[in-house]
Amino acid sequence: MDAELLRLLREVTPEEQKILDGTGIDRKLYTGSDSFTVESGRMLANGELIRVRTHTRFTGFPRHKHNYIEIMYMCEGSTTHIIDGQKEVVLRKGDLLFLNQHAYHEILPTGEGDIGVNFIVLPEFFDTAFRMISGENVLTRFLLGVLRQSSCSGKYLHFKVAGVLPVQNLVENMVYALVYHQGNEREINQTTMGLLFLQLLNFADRIEESEENQYENMIAAMVMKYIEEHYRGGTLAGLADMLNQSPSGLSRFIKQTFGATFKDMQQRKRFQVALELLCDTTLPVSDIVYAVGYENSSYFYRLFREKYQISPREYRAGHSRGERLRV
Repeated sequence: MDAELLRLLREVTPEEQKILDGTGIDRKLYTGSDSFTVESGRMLANGELIRVRTHTRFTGFPRHKHNYIEIMYMCEGSTTHIIDGQKEVVLRKGDLLFLNQHAYHEILPTGEGDIGVNFIVLPEFFDTAFRMISGENVLTRFLLGVLRQSSCSGKYLHFKVAGVLPVQNLVENMVYALVYHQGNEREINQTTMGLLFLQLLNFADRIEESEENQYENMIAAMVMKYIEEHYRGGTLAGLADMLNQSPSGLSRFIKQTFGATFKDMQQRKRFQVALELLCDTTLPVSDIVYAVGYENSSYFYRLFREKYQISPREYRAGHSRGERLRV
C-alpha cells in the first residue's frame, strides 16, 4: 500500500484517543437504538452510497449488526471476528471480509499495528457490479443475500487474497479515491467494485462463505435480472410466465424475499435511472420520464416529490452544487 496513504490510516483518531483515555466505545456514535445496530445514517453523509473509515483499535467491538453492507480490508496486522456467536474468522493482512446486514458479529480487541479499513456501503452501490458479473456464483449469491430480508442467507464472504496483486491494487484504488476524493468519484468507485468482483471470481478456491438456499437464490436472481432488463415495461405477469410460476405465488415470494413488491422494486429501478439521467445528461425532464417507462409526466412528478420532497429540476440543480439524494 502507498506509504503516505498507510501513514494516514495509522493515525490515532479522536475516537481512539478517547478509548486510550479510558472512556470505551461510545455507542451514540453508531446507533440511536437500544439494540446495537450500527446505522448508515450515522456513518454516511446524506446522499452517500459508500464511505471508508478505519477500524477502531485499542479495544474490542461488542456484538452488533449493520443496516448496510460492511466490507473490511486488513492493511496490516489482523482482526478476529465472531460471527453469529459461533463462527470465528481471522482476517489477516490483505484479506477481505464481506458482511451483509443480517450478520451479527463482534470483533476481539486490536492493537496499534492492526490497521483495517471498513467500507460502509448501501445496497444500491452494487448495481453496477451486479450488472458486470453474471451467472450463478459466490458473489451473485452474496449480493442476493444482501437484498433479501431472510436472516439466513448470504451472511458473509471471507477472501484470503493477500498475494493476489490485482485484487490488492483495486482495493487500494478504492481506499485512495474515498480518502482523497476526486472527480467522477461515484462512477469510478462503482466500476472499481465491479472489477474487484470479477477478479475475486478468479480465486474461488480462496473464498469461505456461509451456506445458501440455492433454489431460492436462483429465483431471486432471475427476479433481479428481469427488473434490470425490463424496468421500463416489465410486468409481474410477464415475469411469472417466464419463471413458470403463478403471479400470486411469485408476488408473495418477492415480498418475503426482498421486503418490497414487484411494483416497488420496478419503481426503485426507474428512479435510479432517472436520477442518473438528471445528473449525467442535459435531457429535458419530459424525455427522462418517457425513457424510464412512465407515460404520465404529472404522475412521475408527484411520485418524485413524494419520495424526495423536491422536484426533478430542483434535484438537477442541487446535483450541480454537489448535493445527492439516495434512491
